[in-house]
Amino acid sequence: MNTGKNSENPKDKKQNQPLKTEKSKSGSKRKKKTRRLLVLTIILSALALLCVMGVAAIMIWTDAPEVENAGLSEQGEENTPKPGDVLTTPEPTQEPEETPEPTPTPTTGRREGVYTVLVVGQDVAGMNTDTIMVGMLDTVEHKLNVVSIPRDTLANVTWSVKKINSIYGATGTEEGLVEGISEFIGYKVDSYVVVNIYAFEQIVDAIGGIDFDVPVHMSWGDPTIGRSYDIPAGQQHLNGYNALGVVRFRHNTDGTGYPNGDLGRVETQQKFAVTLARQMLSLGNIPNLSKVINIVVDNMKTNLSSGNLAYYAQEFLKLKSEDITFSTMPYEPVYIKGGSYVSCQLGPWIQMLNEKLNPYYQDITEENLDILTYINGSFYSTSGVLAGGYDSFYDYTALTG
Repeated sequence: MNTGKNSENPKDKKQNQPLKTEKSKSGSKRKKKTRRLLVLTIILSALALLCVMGVAAIMIWTDAPEVENAGLSEQGEENTPKPGDVLTTPEPTQEPEETPEPTPTPTTGRREGVYTVLVVGQDVAGMNTDTIMVGMLDTVEHKLNVVSIPRDTLANVTWSVKKINSIYGATGTEEGLVEGISEFIGYKVDSYVVVNIYAFEQIVDAIGGIDFDVPVHMSWGDPTIGRSYDIPAGQQHLNGYNALGVVRFRHNTDGTGYPNGDLGRVETQQKFAVTLARQMLSLGNIPNLSKVINIVVDNMKTNLSSGNLAYYAQEFLKLKSEDITFSTMPYEPVYIKGGSYVSCQLGPWIQMLNEKLNPYYQDITEENLDILTYINGSFYSTSGVLAGGYDSFYDYTALTG
């Protein structure tokens, strides 16, 4: 007789099974959701790891640029005119105020961990440099100062169109460009980058475009490269094509444009440069850095190696927004023989050089510069010479009769 404990009625067995309740169903859903979150977390962690690995790879790859330690430029002569030079009453200059040093510092030599770089943008013909920026990166204090020099700045040169943007084309070499800019800033920069406009376009596309607040509506045509632009004002996501239109913009086809003229163009280029750098060095673009560096090395004229560029990228990542300053050379618009120039305000410029761009302990003075100014019909040259004389200036009035 089967009366043991193990005897079970199949019906009883079925009845004793736990019921599938709504609670147990929701528990199953929670498990699936947890698994999905786990998968998402793993994916995001893997992406973060790739970014960290990219940063690590850059750090291994970096190589600090060689610094130019020739000292400040010496013009060699006191400020006395030579016979035959056309010079009039010197412009009164404002001497920079001396700031007392809280602790003793060296009085001569190069500051440690400070690098200078010249960045110029070529026009389409490759002769003029319509964008001129000098930067000083302090890797000790973690500061970056960038100063723009307007393209029409009066330069003390022998040829007829005496503008600073003509130096590269007239000398024909990067060394001539660096030498010409050194007379304006008082020393030779460590590095230079001559930016080709098409390489600039490639860089913007390589990082997936750039988000930028376009200051004014830009509707204009550029016959030199056969392009036309119609870019609304406000926040835009720009590809390389339109980004080039923004930084090259001077005025619309109907004559409208920046209320402050060429200064507005310089300000836009400055803002675009820092925005581009920030987005280029964001975590999302770390994997694209090697591509960008290759574009620079292959398509631009520079004395920087890939390792040097990676070093600058690494140091830039250490900066905060407040550590980066952009300035423009103080100037006044002037006309000489009907030609539009801008004349450097010498005193404020020397002060800006010492505060923003001087990599040496000694102060930059007029004796280190060869700058020509023109105020109220009077020329003044820090070297005492007006190169070529007044008659050598190009006469724009002859074009209009």
